[in-house]
Amino acid sequence: MLKVSQLHLPVSEHEITSKDVKKQLAKKLHMSPEQIHEFQILRVSIDARKNRPTSYVYAAAFSVKNEEHLLKARHQGITLSIYKKVSYEPLKSRIGSSSSEKNRPLVIGSGPAGMFSAYLLALNGLCPVVFERGGAMEERSRAVQEFFQSGTLSSTDNLQFGEGGAGTFSDGKLNTLVNDKEGRNHFVLQTFSECGAPGRILTDAKPHLGTDVLQEVMKNLREKIISLGGEVYFHTKVTDLLLTENYNIRGVIYENALGDSKEFFTDTVILATGHSARDTFRTLYEKGISMEAKDFAVGFRVEHSREYMDRLMYKDEARFLPAASYKVAATLENGRGIYSFCMCPGGYVVNASSFQNQLCVNGMSYAARDGANSNSAIVFSVGSEEFDKSYALSGMEYQEALEKKAFYLCGGKIPQQLYGDFKEQKSSSGYGAFYSTTCGEHAFGELHTLLTPKEFKDFMEGLDRIEKRLPGFVREDMILSGVESRTSSPVRIPRETDRFFAYMNHSSGESEEINGLYPCGEGAGYAGGIMSAAMDGLKVAEHILQIRGTL
Repeated sequence: MLKVSQLHLPVSEHEITSKDVKKQLAKKLHMSPEQIHEFQILRVSIDARKNRPTSYVYAAAFSVKNEEHLLKARHQGITLSIYKKVSYEPLKSRIGSSSSEKNRPLVIGSGPAGMFSAYLLALNGLCPVVFERGGAMEERSRAVQEFFQSGTLSSTDNLQFGEGGAGTFSDGKLNTLVNDKEGRNHFVLQTFSECGAPGRILTDAKPHLGTDVLQEVMKNLREKIISLGGEVYFHTKVTDLLLTENYNIRGVIYENALGDSKEFFTDTVILATGHSARDTFRTLYEKGISMEAKDFAVGFRVEHSREYMDRLMYKDEARFLPAASYKVAATLENGRGIYSFCMCPGGYVVNASSFQNQLCVNGMSYAARDGANSNSAIVFSVGSEEFDKSYALSGMEYQEALEKKAFYLCGGKIPQQLYGDFKEQKSSSGYGAFYSTTCGEHAFGELHTLLTPKEFKDFMEGLDRIEKRLPGFVREDMILSGVESRTSSPVRIPRETDRFFAYMNHSSGESEEINGLYPCGEGAGYAGGIMSAAMDGLKVAEHILQIRGTL
């Protein structure tokens, strides 16, 4: 089979079908559509670059006679190559086999890293057990809505903790920059599709689900794991690790939903806690688990009206296209990066707090992406200039201090400021041409006071550079909300490159592998979103299957 890339079709009010794409390909190849066989759309994106008509861009696989001759010929505006379908190898192992009740793998955390590691283990008959500190999706959703309406925060069921992890109450973006040669990316997307996600996620260049759809998908993934012999326990928090004298994992101590402390024995623990499990990070650090402070990014959510952003990105074709997304970035002369993060077209700014008297924000979209505004985080990198990276928890403590300041700016309400007032370092008294769309109470506050003079200067310079690259993006009435601080984990738990084990630090300064303890996903510093976390979970599970002799 062959693959065609860069096949452009103009945007119009009419829906483009697979038949239309095949017809356009035939035209480019100077043949009839009937001569093209096994046609399959692989990817579709939108090209909205300057000085050219906005268009859809397709990649597709197909077969024809004399493929070698076709490859050698020149074709205007398209690229042809040999298409090789990648299959996910671990699925060729035993599926649905039985496992002993003893020594079942334990997964800590039910975010994408934890759930996909558990799913692959369950498919191969290892009957994993999942412990989640938060509640099931139904309970979590109720607690989140209560928080938005009353400000009453649950320490276990919030936008960071609970079934599905932090990404569930965001935009549900499923794109990733991870180079995937083993087929894990497609396996994750296919699994989501089997769990109720729309089929378009298999071909969209920037697939997304929306928080409403993702909630149902994660519940269905839980049921898949249970149907294969796995178990999922909610409101179950791991409080300590049990180790042998030789630093092998032999189990954990956990607190169940009734508050009772119990032991669970196993030689396999996947640590997929997410980036906000600060108490767990402290426990691991005190126990001597090797950890490092890592760079992350902080900043503010920025809002524009969706209609304005759609026209800025898509011009006259905006009325025919879904809500526009964007990606902006700049590097300052001092090396600091500033960039957009977690862009939510037609979405909402949400109070994403998970600790009392601390406040952070995030963005959230529903599947329809039809909210009045579009928002993204505009963030800048922080690291050794902001905190002492020789201390493993220094980044986390910097993050905590920033969130405490944000909380007290407006008494727990989301603090907001128009960009023009932020620039002049003065309070805002009202909105401009559009109002904010938020989940959770909000009020005007002096966001500029959250930054040091150097951070403020760099942030302003970064926005100036972004404006030059995307004129019209920076508006005086652009709404800033703060603080965006959970962009990624502030710590990394080093692991063996090929064996994935964590390390124990000794007083002598030497370190030793902890056989059976697998740091995994975003919380351990090895992912940056739903897809990369899920793929990391698969990688860890693959290694466990090899050790267990299943693969």
